[in-house]
Amino acid sequence: MTRYIDVTDLSRLVTRKGLTNCLEEMAEYIRQDYLRWHDFEKCARVANHSPDGVIELMPASDANLYAFKYVNGHPKNTRHGMLTVMAFGALGDVDTGKPLLLSEMTLTTAIRTAATSALAARYLARKGSRSMALIGNGSQSEFQAIAFHALLGIEEIRLYDLDPQATAKLAANLAGYPGIRLVKAASVADAVRGADIVTTVTADKANATILTPEMIEPGMHLNAVGGDCPGKTELHRDIVERARVIVEYEPQSRIEGEIQQMPADSPVTEFWQLVNGEIEGRESAEQVTLFDSVGFAIEDYSALRYVLDVAKALDVGSEIELVPDLNDPKDLYALLQPAVPAIGKKRA
Repeated sequence: MTRYIDVTDLSRLVTRKGLTNCLEEMAEYIRQDYLRWHDFEKCARVANHSPDGVIELMPASDANLYAFKYVNGHPKNTRHGMLTVMAFGALGDVDTGKPLLLSEMTLTTAIRTAATSALAARYLARKGSRSMALIGNGSQSEFQAIAFHALLGIEEIRLYDLDPQATAKLAANLAGYPGIRLVKAASVADAVRGADIVTTVTADKANATILTPEMIEPGMHLNAVGGDCPGKTELHRDIVERARVIVEYEPQSRIEGEIQQMPADSPVTEFWQLVNGEIEGRESAEQVTLFDSVGFAIEDYSALRYVLDVAKALDVGSEIELVPDLNDPKDLYALLQPAVPAIGKKRA
């Protein structure tokens, strides 16, 4: 049998654990798996692009587990009452190929993205950072805000979105959240001015210039989340050229990240090198650091592993017969025969 987690199940799981706990614990699962970087089979995600969006498959595996995620990105969906990003994923046993988990991953991806962002900032942001500009106030924004508060102690979050209703939604959702002070900014420049950390999480599939060089101050950490496919960026090229750039998986980021604007030999560091202590993150208090985050399959592997562990512990979800369970494993045709109770076998 396969554990099945739908949207209601995942919502119940997060509610019972608490979102802050989920963010902190998932960040630790991600950290543990980045420490095992060389244990994984890795590849850039497989993408099917269309004029208005993209559909992607994201696989990763080690010697024990195989994971994949199906995810889309269609910014115009909101005009039709649909989410921009929708996802589901699976976790399987490498030795047998048996599917262990089939799970929603829309909410899960929002949590793992925010957890990854805050985890990276632990290595890259200045110690004592307390303020963050949050540019783009859509579906990911609440998770980013809470993750940075929980994992880094961010107290003030300055909000800006081209859509005032998105900012109003974010402010309403986090109104009264303990320890977070929200400030609505009049422009990107207004939000960014004096911030320790700047997170960009916009949705448009375009080569945008959300941040320009004159906005960037010494010592800032930039968490660029929205640029995640070819032809979709958020930062002016000069910012990328001058910053210390950290990516998740260089072959994928060269295609999809902010560094798609740069020459193929431009210097970057992969995140796993920071996690295992091979390379320092921030080199000085004045250095501008950039986490050029596009989302990588190992993070989904970690997220699915976490969801399965917590679902079992809390007895959340259901068991489904996703693949046949036969008396005779060589007789698949038996499934098409008239139903006859199998001796010693309880059917779902």
